[in-house]
Amino acid sequence: MSDVLIRHVEQNDLSALLAIYNHYVETTAVTFDLGPRTLEQRQVWLDSFAREGRWQCFVAVQKGEPVGWACSGKFREKDAYLTTVETSIYLKPGIGGQGLGTRLYATLFEALAKEDVHRAIGCLTIPNESSVALHKKLGFQHVGDFHQVGRKFGRFWDITWYEKAL
Repeated sequence: MSDVLIRHVEQNDLSALLAIYNHYVETTAVTFDLGPRTLEQRQVWLDSFAREGRWQCFVAVQKGEPVGWACSGKFREKDAYLTTVETSIYLKPGIGGQGLGTRLYATLFEALAKEDVHRAIGCLTIPNESSVALHKKLGFQHVGDFHQVGRKFGRFWDITWYEKAL
C-alpha cells in the first residue's frame, strides 16, 4: 500500500467513489441505503465537505484510481452536537486488510485535531469484525448497541456505536 496517495477528495473522484459505495449498498448491510445512489445524490454528499472544518473527506488513490475514502460529517441536527462528528470509511472490495483503512482514518483524525471537534462517532452494522477491529485499533470505545433497527435483504440487523475522544 506504499503506492497509495491519500489526499482530500476532489470532484473527479465522484464516479469511482459512487461505484465503491453502490457495491456496498447492493451486496451488504454495512449501509442501510436500500437502493443504489445516483451521481446527483452523491454530489450533494461530496458538496458537504471542505478542506478545513469539521466535515472533511480524504480519498486513497492507487495508480490514479480512487480505492477508498474516510470522512466526517454531521452527527445530529441540534447545534449542541457541532463538536461531535460521525465518521465513515469505505474501501474498494478486496483491498481491505492491508493497512489502508488505518492510514485513511489516521489522516482524517490528524486533520480533525486542528478543528473544534471533541468526539468522533462510528455506527457499524454488525456483525462486521473487520470494521469493529479497525475502530478499536484506532482508539474507539464501544458505547452501545441497538438491536434489529434496520431491515435489509429480508432480515433485521443490529448496529453498534463507537466513540473516540479527539
